[in-house]
Amino acid sequence: MAVNLNLPNPADLLPVPGVRLGVAEAGIRKVNRRDLTVIELVAGSRAAGVFTQNRFCAAPVQVCRAHLDGGDIRALVINTGVANAGTGEPGLNNAVATCEAVAAQLGVKAAQVLPFSTGVILEPLPVDRLVAGLPRAIADLRADAWFDAAHAIMTTDTLAKAVSRQVQIGGRTVTLTGISKGAGMIRPNMATMLGFLACDAAVSQPLLQALVKEAADLSFNSITVDGDTSTNDSFILIATGQAGNAEIADAAGADYKVLRDAVVEVSIALAQAIVRDGEGATKFMSIVVEGGKDREECRKVGYAVGHSPLVKTAFFASDPNLGRILAAIGYAGIDDLDVARLRVWLGNPDESVLVAERGGRAASYQEEAGARIMQHAELTVRIDLARGSAAATVWTCDFSYDYVKINADYRS
Repeated sequence: MAVNLNLPNPADLLPVPGVRLGVAEAGIRKVNRRDLTVIELVAGSRAAGVFTQNRFCAAPVQVCRAHLDGGDIRALVINTGVANAGTGEPGLNNAVATCEAVAAQLGVKAAQVLPFSTGVILEPLPVDRLVAGLPRAIADLRADAWFDAAHAIMTTDTLAKAVSRQVQIGGRTVTLTGISKGAGMIRPNMATMLGFLACDAAVSQPLLQALVKEAADLSFNSITVDGDTSTNDSFILIATGQAGNAEIADAAGADYKVLRDAVVEVSIALAQAIVRDGEGATKFMSIVVEGGKDREECRKVGYAVGHSPLVKTAFFASDPNLGRILAAIGYAGIDDLDVARLRVWLGNPDESVLVAERGGRAASYQEEAGARIMQHAELTVRIDLARGSAAATVWTCDFSYDYVKINADYRS
């Protein structure tokens, strides 16, 4: 039931020089499904990442952080079905064992492997099945397997999520391709989502780390499906250096701006795809908050509206019970907010109407117009706080009956 999200065309997904991907059916939780992915990186590649802020972070997240600190990453291994979270020391041992098994088969060091898991929390990772599936995944390694990998990292997703772009940097063509997964347990500070974006640009490690954080803040940290922050969220940015451009080391330079804009564009597309494929989603909503004193307070308001079950169920029903939006704005945490100056609009691709002003319902607003607008699958709530010039956007979806069904039956 994805909202205006189409399955990516395999022909549109561009190989990234220096990256090979392979998938396999390892039977980690269910049989007859691709659930194991290996990504091999050429020597000299650089990687940077951001991870969940959940204090109960999964074992693979802990191992990834440690391995990234050492640099020189040569491979990633991703399993679905079991999250290896809430598994204590045995879970850490299993994550390390996974890295050791991949390293042995690729001829690299265990510390050069990043492990990722997604799926059910509080269940042990069947590392024996994972290791048994590795030879098949590694035998399948090829540069044009992004489409297969996008499928193999899915859990409750209904569609694979993948995007490619090309830009010119220093007279060289730079290719970017990324995949993501996620449909539920999604909220800012990363979510039950995995994102992997590779490019063949040459870029310094410090700039790569700054770029992955900025891209995450503008994309994966600006989405919410249900307000739950997961234990396993990870977003990895890879630069193989194979494009032949002069290494980008200056954040003020024109080359960095081109790369930055492309990375952010792809990241936003992948993040929005997660919301469009939100569990049971029928509406895709942009919460645009303007006129804030700073971006953070704009994000607070956007999150409050985007997380609200009352707002989300009203949008599912196409019921213009828009006082729920005002209530969410009011509890967002801006203590000195002057509600008499605030204005709120409701819109879709065809029209927009002023809903609230001067502390209440706009004199021009007619509920029939709100009901008509809310019939659309793509909706925008625009909020002017009238406090400054900062702005932020949060993307979210509605809550339908299917959201409850999917999560009630998640382990069956």
